[in-house]
Amino acid sequence: MDNNKTYDTFHESRDSSMDKALPERTFWQKYKYYVIAGTTFVAFLVYVLIAVSGSRKLRVNSERIVVAEVTETPFLDYVDAEGIIQPILTIKINAQESGMVMQVVAEEGSMLKQGDTIMILQNPELERTIEEQQAEWEKQRILYQEKRLEMEQKSLLLKQQTLQAEYELSRLEKDYTLGVEEFNMGVKSKAQLDVQHEEYIYKTKSTTLQLDGLRHDSAATILRRELMNNDLERARKNTTHVGKRMDNLIVKTPISGQLSFLNATLGQQIRQSENIGEIKVMDNFKISTQLSEYYIDRVMIGLPASVTYQGEKYPLKISKVVPEVRDRQFQIELIFTDEKPDNVRIGKSYRVQLELDQPDNAIVIPRGDFFQVTGGQWIYKVNSSGDKAIRTPISVGRQNPIQYEIISGLQSGDKVITAGYANFGDAEELIIK
Repeated sequence: MDNNKTYDTFHESRDSSMDKALPERTFWQKYKYYVIAGTTFVAFLVYVLIAVSGSRKLRVNSERIVVAEVTETPFLDYVDAEGIIQPILTIKINAQESGMVMQVVAEEGSMLKQGDTIMILQNPELERTIEEQQAEWEKQRILYQEKRLEMEQKSLLLKQQTLQAEYELSRLEKDYTLGVEEFNMGVKSKAQLDVQHEEYIYKTKSTTLQLDGLRHDSAATILRRELMNNDLERARKNTTHVGKRMDNLIVKTPISGQLSFLNATLGQQIRQSENIGEIKVMDNFKISTQLSEYYIDRVMIGLPASVTYQGEKYPLKISKVVPEVRDRQFQIELIFTDEKPDNVRIGKSYRVQLELDQPDNAIVIPRGDFFQVTGGQWIYKVNSSGDKAIRTPISVGRQNPIQYEIISGLQSGDKVITAGYANFGDAEELIIK
């Protein structure tokens, strides 16, 4: 019984303790982890937005960049290129007649004078053609002489007949005059005088016709003789021309120079017009070089240039411009206008300075790799303290091997970074350490 009482007392005290209210938790206690996470996420978004919308910065080492000053100075618009010495003229030697090589007289590399023999060819077919042509010429010449003799004989005969007719006319005229006198004296009748008069009139008309025929025949003879002379002269020229073809079998030097190339061996069959060699004229030289297509509209014949050798400048001028562009370059040729270097040799190279315009003042900066990266559209401009450089739009005008002309975007005294752009990426601002 006591045990039961104790049990009841325990349960009463337990129930009274369970009915007591617990303290309520605050909002921070309930959601602090969510708030911290949300705040962190928002801060991250703000950082990303600022980083994306703001300027991109990059730290660079001052030793890895090249800083240059913008200056206003005379700008010489010229091009510097490497040129190769070539002979002033190269003449190709072509065979004027086909034939077999019988003898090679000259050797490659030898210096020849105009008219020197290079090789001798043989062409039996050409020899036979020439003989036939000469025989035809002889036949025409003999025929012409025969015809001319015939025309001369005919002309002599006509002249003789005319002379005889004129004599008869003169005699009849005298007889008629005498007949008139006899008629007046009563010795001759009227009928006899009329017969004599009719005979005189007939003979006069006949003689006139003969004279007209002689004149016409003389004119026709002169025309026929002229035509025959023309035919004979044409045949003579053809024969002479064919005869000269034999001379073409001896290949000679067309001009004095060096035989730089010869493609012929004994027994070789050479075709007509086939290229068999080259002659290089060595009394003067030219320089051949290539320029960027950027200059093609500014380069023209007569433009001055120069080469410098051992401190001495030698003037040149452009003698030829080849307008064809290959691999973004075009070719020009230049000749010396005065003295030339003592060591000029075919194949030797020189640096050529081609002047495109007269020097004038301009805002310039030194060349650098910025142009290849930016295309000349912008450059990093260094601030006055020298610890920052900001991308600045510019316009580039003319250029030479050492300078760029700046049309806008910079002023004299500004400082810019001209090299090191391969490592800058898309940075808007550089922090210089």
